Order: sequence, then structure tokens, then C-alpha cells
Amino acid sequence: MNYENKVQVGETALNIYTEGSGVTTIVFMAGNGVTCPVLEYKPIYKRMSSKYRIAVIEKAGYGLSDHAKTPRTIENLVLENREALLMAGVEPPYVLAPHSYSGFEAVYWANTYPDEVKAVLSMDMGVPGLAVLQAEEISEEKRLKLLEKQHKLLKRIAKDGLLAKLVRSKTENVSGLMTSSELTAEEKSMYRRLFYQNIAGNEYIEESQLMTENAKKALETGSLKCPCCLFISDMKTLSRKLSWRQAGLDFAEQCGAEVHLSDKGHMMYASIPDEMSDTFNKFLEAHGIGAQ
Repeated sequence: MNYENKVQVGETALNIYTEGSGVTTIVFMAGNGVTCPVLEYKPIYKRMSSKYRIAVIEKAGYGLSDHAKTPRTIENLVLENREALLMAGVEPPYVLAPHSYSGFEAVYWANTYPDEVKAVLSMDMGVPGLAVLQAEEISEEKRLKLLEKQHKLLKRIAKDGLLAKLVRSKTENVSGLMTSSELTAEEKSMYRRLFYQNIAGNEYIEESQLMTENAKKALETGSLKCPCCLFISDMKTLSRKLSWRQAGLDFAEQCGAEVHLSDKGHMMYASIPDEMSDTFNKFLEAHGIGAQ
């Protein structure tokens, strides 16, 4: 299977993988530090590509894409997402399927360019309000120091030595894909290679450094106006005032979203792909966004 389809966006070549067909395109958007999106989200998108066209965006520094040549601001992230899809021949409108950090991008995208987005399918997306609240609880200086420490650790893990082996279940195999049957042996080899190639990339750390700023910009665009279906986990966060789940529920209420709670972790798409894909299919059909 060839997953490489690079298109030129500015000075950077970005990888956009597509499969399936249909009038509706579901765009899968990666969370921060997901080293190989095209394989990471395969468990769910392969179950949906029989009805829909799917597209997986590999942002700069992710998967098979080249490194970034622009700051990782939300404006640049969304602009590059949109241009890469067009260059790959994938025209709007889209259904956005964000995971984690890319929830900020999805909110900004859907509210800034409403004609391009039919719906949002959340794979435990991050919501802007929680990130902004955490910034009020933890000083920016402390947060940046924590990120610097984390980046140093990731650089050590990227060497694929003893430390990498000791923490493999929390890093390389955190989603369980390396020990599941969702990927072939060849795909697991590719996944592993790209994990250690990309895990300490500057793009990930810069996205994290700009998290508060990007979340604020997304929050300023308001609540999502399009149909939304949200899977929400019970992941732990740094906030003492608001849990990840409650933040997701509050966000869903503001958007009038359909909600599905899960205790299968932040990478639930790898453990309950049948449940998620079936739920998303029914949701889209109920809103007249089904495959035609």
C-alpha cells in the first residue's frame, strides 16, 4: 500500500492520503505528536471509506510530510490544511474529524470558513476553553519549562535505545496499534520508523508552545454552528478546576452536539473503531450528509 501523495504548499511538501469515494469527504486531522497520522487513524477511516471519500492530512513534520517552513500558528495550520487538500484535488465542503489538538484547528476552520465544513466528528478533540483555562491556572513560564523538559526526553526516546524500550507502551505503542491486528507487519514497520523519525520534531514542540495562543484564537470564533458528534474520554488534564470530560460536555452543550462518552482512552479510535465508525455513519445519515 502506497500512502505517499505529497503536494506542494508554499515551501513545504505535505502528504495527503485519500481513499474511498462519494460526494462527502471526511478529513481526518491529527493530534499533537501523532507521528504517522495515515496509519494512526486507519482503524476508523478504513471502516468508513466504503461509504465516504476519506482524506488524512499529515501536517508539516508529521508522517511523510516535510518539515515546516512557517510558524505553527492556527492561521498557518488551517491555511496549509485547506491548500493541501485543494492541491490534492479534494474540494470542499468537508466533514472534519479532529483528534486532540486539531480540535482547535477544526473550530477555527469551521467558524472562519463555514461554507467549507458540513459537520464535525470529534475523536476526543481538544476544546479551546479548557486550554485557555489551564493557561490561567499554570503560568506560561512554568508551562514552557515543562515543554522544554518534555522535548529533551523525546529527543532521548528518538534515539531508540534502552529508554525507548522501557517506555514503549506509553510512547510507540500508546494507541495499541503495534500489538493489534489493525496494521500489517509492513505498516507496523513503517509506523515504527516514522515514530522515531518524527517524535522529537520541532513542529510538535512549537505547536505546544503556541497552544494557548491558538486556543484563544479558536475560542474567539465562537461555538460550532454545524452539526457535531463528539466522542469524549475521561483523560486526565493539568487543570484542577475543570476535567477533560466536563470541558467536552460543556462545549457540546454550547454547540448542541450529539455526545458519546467513552472510557477507552484518548486513542479510542484504535480500540473501538467499529463503535465509532458506526456512530459517525448514523449521525451523518441522520443529518442528510450520508454517502449518495
